[in-house]
Amino acid sequence: MAGIRAQQKEKTRRALIQAAMNQLSAEHGYASLSLREVAREAGIAPTSFYRHFQNMEELGLTLVDEGGLALRQLLRQSRQQIANGGSIIRSSVRTFMQFVGNNKAIFRLLLQEKSGNSRDFRMAVVREIEHFTAELVDYLLDEQDYQRELAELQADAIVRIVFGAGADALDADAQECERLTEQTIQQVRIVARGAEATRLAARPRE
Repeated sequence: MAGIRAQQKEKTRRALIQAAMNQLSAEHGYASLSLREVAREAGIAPTSFYRHFQNMEELGLTLVDEGGLALRQLLRQSRQQIANGGSIIRSSVRTFMQFVGNNKAIFRLLLQEKSGNSRDFRMAVVREIEHFTAELVDYLLDEQDYQRELAELQADAIVRIVFGAGADALDADAQECERLTEQTIQQVRIVARGAEATRLAARPRE
């Protein structure tokens, strides 16, 4: 019986998360969402909302956390799939842009709250971007044998480029998204080549 109640509670919690995502748009940021409207779309009474989240900010922070985790998992899978060959840059950028296209509400939330009024939101978004950057740094250290300082500089530049492209893609049509994707691939390659040239130049000459 307890197991059934736990399953039902998780089902309702997921319904609230989905309801909040459904109501996000370019015109309606998270700050404009109504607890009453979110609860109604989720099919519960407004008072029942508090059985799952303390307030709307906690729900929003959950969206940020889950969005960041989903993106990192996709990129891990992308890297694993091409372990035996293929372009890590092309695969990763395409995976990122596809995520943006399929999760516009979440990505828009990340962008909006990065400079929003809530410090908790801002810090949560910064943490997600830091996680994203740290995983790229680890890849460069483990797979490309970079020194940490250069790996961190390269990862930071790449994250800034791809997040900027994601923002541009939010309201773009399919043709423009494809152009942005190819442009981003080339930009990231330029950063990677520059980092490699910097690494080679720093090596002691024999």
